[in-house]
Amino acid sequence: MQSIGKALIVIGVLLVLAGVVIWLFFDKLQWFGNLPGDIRIKRDNITIYAPIMTLLLISLLLTLIFNIVRRFF
Repeated sequence: MQSIGKALIVIGVLLVLAGVVIWLFFDKLQWFGNLPGDIRIKRDNITIYAPIMTLLLISLLLTLIFNIVRRFF
């Protein structure tokens, strides 16, 4: 049970740090969500948005973060 508690604390701290970074640097992160692999289709009545590259980038960053955290714990 202690390992679950530690993991939850680490995840919480990482979420708070991510929130602070986004809050401080929001004006510099306007490219996020508008990457070259993100698909956006606009028609008269409908807009379809598929942020493929953004999701791949988030997945890569989270994988790196979780692997680093796992090595220390």
